Amino acid sequence: MNKRPPQRILIIGGGYAGFYTAWKLEKLLRRGEAEVTLVDPLPYMTYQPFLPEVAAGSIEPRHAVVSHRQHLTKTKLITGRMLKVSHKQKKATIAIEGTKNLVIEYDQVVMTAGAVTRTFAIKGIAEEAIGMKTIEEAVEVRNRLFGNFDRAASLPKNDKNRQRLLTTIVVGGGFAGIEAFAELRSAATYLLRYYPEIDFDEVQFHLIEAMGRIMPEVSQKTGEWVIKNLEKRGAHIHLNTQVDSADKGIVKLSTGEQMPSDLIIWTAGVAAAPVAKNCDFPLDDRFRVLANTMLQIVDGDKVIEGAWTAGDVSAVPDLSGGGVGGYCVPNAQHAVRQAKLLAKNIVGNIRGDAPKQYFHKNLGAVAGLGIGVGAMQSGKFALTGFIAWIAHRGYHGLAMPTWERKIRVVAGWLWNLVLGRDLASLEAVRSPRLFFSTWAAKPKK
Repeated sequence: MNKRPPQRILIIGGGYAGFYTAWKLEKLLRRGEAEVTLVDPLPYMTYQPFLPEVAAGSIEPRHAVVSHRQHLTKTKLITGRMLKVSHKQKKATIAIEGTKNLVIEYDQVVMTAGAVTRTFAIKGIAEEAIGMKTIEEAVEVRNRLFGNFDRAASLPKNDKNRQRLLTTIVVGGGFAGIEAFAELRSAATYLLRYYPEIDFDEVQFHLIEAMGRIMPEVSQKTGEWVIKNLEKRGAHIHLNTQVDSADKGIVKLSTGEQMPSDLIIWTAGVAAAPVAKNCDFPLDDRFRVLANTMLQIVDGDKVIEGAWTAGDVSAVPDLSGGGVGGYCVPNAQHAVRQAKLLAKNIVGNIRGDAPKQYFHKNLGAVAGLGIGVGAMQSGKFALTGFIAWIAHRGYHGLAMPTWERKIRVVAGWLWNLVLGRDLASLEAVRSPRLFFSTWAAKPKK
């Protein structure tokens, strides 16, 4: 009997869904059963729930990412950008910096390219704002906030640039926005003890939310508690308000208010990764890859053989009935669980077993709102304050993939209890050659 050649499995995207799919496949596949290749522009997966704490100086940035090469030891890794996929030919084209495009063939493809920050065509946002979806953005926010305190402390109180430097604006009142807003407010309050030149009232924090409430994942009562808590801490929440312009750092609101800011953070939603448009897979009106409950890519009722998807780039039906529009919402809970099932279904497909349906009922949500403050919601049960903060850290400490990373994160938290936050601002890393090139000897003309 002829031995079947190893299946060539291509995974596009190394975020939550892609990383966990590859990680699970490494555990499930037998020797010689398949060859797994993962393609991503970055060599690591970012644990996004920790980004607010990275920005606030509570977690070391490197501890919030997981190295592909360190933990995916049986997977072939390609650091490149996916240009297009032709599933009819079962070929993918990858752009690799410094060389010509690479074309690879596959037997089964897994589309897990994730999502990007969703924005609107508002004047000044593209030029002035920053997101909170990547580790690089979180580090820049941290450096900018801390650096702005240094610059403001050196200016006289009547200088118009001082208020601009001490004003932080977050757009978007979902979980990502509220956590970033609250953590940064907490960090700014902590900073004041080292800046006697700056008064508490000078430090302005504004959250802009277009809807009439924040954090739709929790109850109205819990959301109102969060608002009251933030307002007690000197923050300003603007509900039913939109940003009309952010040109040159002057944020103009639909209420007529305007305020200058040197730190504008945009967290108003996500959109499926644009690479999905360059593949010959069916997409919905939000450009998500269409899938069935077995995580197979579908064209109407027809299953596209050898094509799978999961995570934020996909439109997977939510059998629990809790999803928006009937589909799973784009969050880590779904991405991780979909990826684990997807890996099992691929292995089952190779071995001739029927795929299983994805079902997950939302367990609830936990949010960190600064040191010692949190909010938690599970069904009708809610917790707020210190206990909820402990629950938040406990949940995410356990959810962080790999024991190596769990230990680094928890150890950092424990050291911070003793030593306090790390307040070092490293803005100069934006131009790492500046010092050398300024003083380097140059040939005479």
